[in-house]
This record gives sequence, structure tokens and C-alpha cells, in this order.
Amino acid sequence: MNWSSYIKNFEAYLKIERGLSKNSIESYVLDVEKLQHYLIDNAIEVSPLNIKEETLQEFIYHTSKQINPRSQARLLSGLKSFFNYLIFEEYRQDNPLELIEAPRLGRKLPDTLSIKDIDNLIGAVDLSTNEGERNRAMLETLYGCGLRVSELVTLKISDLFFDEGFIKVTGKGNKQRFIPISPLTQKYITIYKNEVRRHLPIQKEFSDTLFLNRRGKQLSRAMVFTIIKDLAKKINLNKNISPHTFRHSFATHLLENGADLRSIQLMLGHESITTTEIYMHVDRKHLNQVMQTFHPRNKK
Repeated sequence: MNWSSYIKNFEAYLKIERGLSKNSIESYVLDVEKLQHYLIDNAIEVSPLNIKEETLQEFIYHTSKQINPRSQARLLSGLKSFFNYLIFEEYRQDNPLELIEAPRLGRKLPDTLSIKDIDNLIGAVDLSTNEGERNRAMLETLYGCGLRVSELVTLKISDLFFDEGFIKVTGKGNKQRFIPISPLTQKYITIYKNEVRRHLPIQKEFSDTLFLNRRGKQLSRAMVFTIIKDLAKKINLNKNISPHTFRHSFATHLLENGADLRSIQLMLGHESITTTEIYMHVDRKHLNQVMQTFHPRNKK
């Protein structure tokens, strides 16, 4: 088999055996294809089964001049997964990247918005248009439920359990979780669904998808990014924000108002609470309040 055949089988393995999401699979495959293109461009004839550590080190050195350390670490992770797959299928006995270390990364604190910023962004939505009603409902859902943008655009009407006060979300690795949804967010979703969405030329395959574009198809993630960037410009918000900023703000504001990390972890869908703990570092004021309130030396 050539590189393309191994990559195709790797893609099937990620989907069937590991159950990864479409976006994750695309990222892993792209990592291996970068290596494949490097070998072709440099006339290096070697297969996935006999490529050596030295060749991979040269590739990594070459790419390190073009990408930042975080992207480099991500690339190494994808390639290690590919060679681990080859070991799993007994094509190889070793992982040639085993001794190659990823660059050390400091943990990046997430960007967040204040409650006022969020109110101003949502308040800037033009409700005189059908898209405005949709955009308000989307932003309220992003912030009110802490969703990833991929979870937002794939949210289905059949996932709404308003009587019980929850929505069902399908996250990374097709893992599902239930998230509480506030009456306010329910209200804006209902307005959009009943007064705007029902009048769209809905395509059959998207009949259960909640948020649609004007052609009756699922919104792209890029469109959600564009909507948010345009609103930020409209209110002169000089911050580099994205849909994920709403998710970070959701977690930070919950923590600031007394929510426990375990509950936030469940709502965000983090496998490890270590991932959620990053929000402990966002607001020092909150940590100081916890110390003053709960440490025995501070009690009278």
C-alpha cells in the first residue's frame, strides 16, 4: 500500500474504532497528509512502514519554521496517533516519533467577555430581519448553554426538551450530554423556530436541524464566526472574539457566581476536570473571595 491507502484506512479507524468527530478526523488526516506532501516535494521515497526517526525530525524542523509551537505540538500529536494506528494494525512494531518531544507550551488562559459585553453584542443584532431573530437565538444558546460552535450548528429540534428544561448535545467523539437551558434562551429559540424557521425553504436532509441559513441548510461554522466578528465591529469591541469566547464566558461567569467545577465540567463536556480547572485562573478576585470566606484563619 502507498501513503494514500494507509491514510484512508487510518481515517476509517478514527471514525469506526475511536468514534471521533468529523472535525477531529479531518485534523488528524491533514497532519499525516502534510508529511506525505513533504516527502513528495523532497523526492524522499519511503513508506509509512519503514520511515525513520531521522526523516521525521527533518520534517518537523522544516515545519517548525512555518508554524507556532502550539500548532507544532498539534502536528506531532496527529502523527503519533497515525503511527500508533500502524502498530495497532501490526504494520509496524515501533513508533518513530516516540522519542521526539513536543515543544513545551504554557497553558493559555481563555479570553472572556463581561456580562455587559455580551449584552451589548446581542443587543446589536438587527431584529428587523429574519436572520436577526436567528442570530439572537444562536448567541443566547452559545452563551446560555456553553456550546462549542460545532455543537451549535448541529443542534436538532429533536434535541430540545424544554418541558424538562434541558437540551441534548452531541459533542466530541459523538458523546452526548444534557445541558440545562434557561427560560430566556428557550423563549428566543421558540420565537425563531415558530416565526422565522417555519417559513424557510427547508431542505429535506436538514428538516430536524435547528439553525438554518436562508436556503434552508445547516449553517457553517465559518458563518457563525462571521456573525460574531461583524457584531463586535458594530459595537467597537476591541477584542479578538469567536464563538468559543461565549463558551469561555459561560464557564467563567458560572464560577464567579459560585458554581462548582464538577458541575461546570459536566455542562462543558470535558472528559477531565483538569481541563475545566483552567477557569480557576481566569478571575483572581473570585479566588480571593473564596479564601476570605472559607479559610479558617479568616473566620472570626
